[in-house]
Amino acid sequence: MGTPGRPGPLPLQLPHQEVNSTREQPIFTTRAHVFQIDPTTKKNWVPASKQAVTVSYFYDVTRNSYRIISVDGAKVIINSTITPNMTFTKTSQKFGQWADSRANTVFGLGFSSEQQLTKFAEKFQEVKEAAKIARDKSQDKIETSSNHSQASSVNGTDDEKASHASPADIHLKSENNKLKIALTQSAANVKKWEIELQTLRESNARLTTALQESAASVEQWRRQCCICRDENDRLRNKIDKLEEQSSVINREKEKNFQLKRRIEELESELREKETELKDLRKQSEIIPQLMSECEYVSEKLEAAERDNQNLEDKVLSLRSDIEESKYRQRHLKVELKSFLEVLDGKIDDLHDFRRGLSKLGTDN
Repeated sequence: MGTPGRPGPLPLQLPHQEVNSTREQPIFTTRAHVFQIDPTTKKNWVPASKQAVTVSYFYDVTRNSYRIISVDGAKVIINSTITPNMTFTKTSQKFGQWADSRANTVFGLGFSSEQQLTKFAEKFQEVKEAAKIARDKSQDKIETSSNHSQASSVNGTDDEKASHASPADIHLKSENNKLKIALTQSAANVKKWEIELQTLRESNARLTTALQESAASVEQWRRQCCICRDENDRLRNKIDKLEEQSSVINREKEKNFQLKRRIEELESELREKETELKDLRKQSEIIPQLMSECEYVSEKLEAAERDNQNLEDKVLSLRSDIEESKYRQRHLKVELKSFLEVLDGKIDDLHDFRRGLSKLGTDN
């Protein structure tokens, strides 16, 4: 969707304009989706364009008038002359509408942003004020021309009552006749304008009714929108609750998965324990034999302990005997030593005695 642009360099010539119409210059341009009120129901909007199209304000210098024009390809979808009685209404943040009594329809524009809608509405108000000023100036000119024609008509009647007619009087009479014709035409135009004004009033009344119905429809749509918004909020809250429940369920699933894994581990441990229990049961079958063997071994152990105690007693006795024997040996050694010393003395005495005998034998 384009933003409001500056006046374009070239004027736009519409197919529905008259051949001798004056070219117009765009003074403001934007882009919007164009809608028209359904002529049958006067309630629903009918899209006039499949996509966003250019919508422009044009100013006619010759006629001193303003128009809103939009063309989709070769098709003119908006050709609305702005009058002071028109009103542009914002029905939402991005949508606005106005009624055209001459075209007997209501135009709607959907913008891509609120800023574009605001700029378009401000330009509509500005152009509406300009159209009002132009209408007031035109009415002043018509009133001045009508007063001048009436004054000339009165002067011409006085000239006819004069007895003499000079060339100046003839010229004034001719001018008076022209003014009479202009006044007659002006009166006819006034009647025509009154009829057209009455037609415009009736059309405006119909459009006002359609606009009120459209406003009621908009109010209904707003209520439905509020209901939908509440329903949406309720569904969002429900979705949040479901998401929370889903997260709780996921946590429960995770806990269940962990519990299942723990159960499998416990089952595995239980199977191992059962295997160990079977082994223990098998071993328990030989427990009586082991108990008897244990008793036999215990008896043997007790006998061995008794033998060991006897042996210890014998060892103690032997140790005492050994100590006594050692003591006796030491005593015998002492006696033997003393005996050997005595024996040595005796042997020495015996040698001395032998030497004495030998000496005596030698002497003899």
